[in-house]
Amino acid sequence: MGSIAIPAPHSLIMASLKYGADMSERVYPPVIKTALGVFKVLNTKFRLEGTDRIPSTGGAVLVSNHVSYLDFIFAGVAAHPAGRLVRFMAKKEIFDNRIAGPLMRGMKHIPVDREAGASSYAAALKALRGGEIVGVFAEATISRSFTVKDIKSGAVRMAVASKTPLIPVAIWGPQRMWTKGRKRRLLQRNVPVTILIGEPMHPKRGDDYDEVTKDLRARISELLEKAQREYPEAPKPGEKWWQPAYLGGTAPTPEEAEKLDFQEAEARKAARLEREAREGGGA
Repeated sequence: MGSIAIPAPHSLIMASLKYGADMSERVYPPVIKTALGVFKVLNTKFRLEGTDRIPSTGGAVLVSNHVSYLDFIFAGVAAHPAGRLVRFMAKKEIFDNRIAGPLMRGMKHIPVDREAGASSYAAALKALRGGEIVGVFAEATISRSFTVKDIKSGAVRMAVASKTPLIPVAIWGPQRMWTKGRKRRLLQRNVPVTILIGEPMHPKRGDDYDEVTKDLRARISELLEKAQREYPEAPKPGEKWWQPAYLGGTAPTPEEAEKLDFQEAEARKAARLEREAREGGGA
């Protein structure tokens, strides 16, 4: 089953040595070792299941749920026991950041420009066909409800076009450290983090991509619910915000979260139009 209970990430650090010797990877291995060193100091309590489902060679599309701003790190941890690096697709704005940008490029992640999606898709296909694992957060944004939002068929289409498997992943726990609408609590100690890897899917040409996408979402949702129900800690008084509503938490329901996302998108659109009008007026 590939189940691993890790009180401290020593075995992950050892696994990172498998690819640390690759001199073409000058940025990614040191970043990983630094992150795992921090987790050790903070006594982050990892639970990984299904690690044997990550292929040791060849391309794959790793599709994870999205509950925190730290999910890139933890979804990547899923592939560490196999000695694999994950190239995540991430919004272009992160690459424009003066600090994060050089790191993202050094780790060979893939920028996503929503106004030029074809180039991002092409870059992901090139990586997959070159034997890389490409990481996708198919919900596009963090789920405020801590359930799996509707997802698009892009991950399925990439897997079919590159003839690589889809690997569903669920993450639970990092939302306690840093999520949308909450202050960062990056130095919390003893936080359990659950990472569950599902059975690979093998979609092919001729399949109904929308149906495969529904199946993918259902599998991620099942893994996430398992992670949530089996999580070793319950929220303390005043901490129920990180628990989904269906388990008695105070996180927004999926319907409430959808409304909040819409309001945020509208506010962002209005701000962009105002900025463009201001810049245009000053030209």
